[in-house]
Amino acid sequence: MTVSTRRLILRVNGIVLILASTVSFFVLDILGIYYGFGPEGRILQGHEFLGIGFFEAHGLALILGIHLFRAEPKRSWHLTAMGAHFTLGTANLLFWKIFIVSGSLPMGYGTTGMHWFFVLLQLLAAIRSPKEE
Repeated sequence: MTVSTRRLILRVNGIVLILASTVSFFVLDILGIYYGFGPEGRILQGHEFLGIGFFEAHGLALILGIHLFRAEPKRSWHLTAMGAHFTLGTANLLFWKIFIVSGSLPMGYGTTGMHWFFVLLQLLAAIRSPKEE
């Protein structure tokens, strides 16, 4: 796999994380936690303090997205991206009931599929990367 292809994978992954986390942060987290709207609003129902996990996860995904967008196409960055998506995709599967309870199954399918797609893509890029010094 060429350096250009691996760079493109990291950039696309970064853009997807930046967009998804920003929309989630403002549309789901802020509106859900503080105003009771949307899927998070249905779950939290006046217990705003329970929204800390959503807030942290989407904020950290934004930070990671920025780093991936700017990252050099090295094996360590592909493994970092793979590990992050593995963690997020696994969390979605372990806590799948949240998508059911919040009435957001399509979002669950989309985000979980996206995470596992990037796990496989970043793993392939890592395998095809030369060993670093």
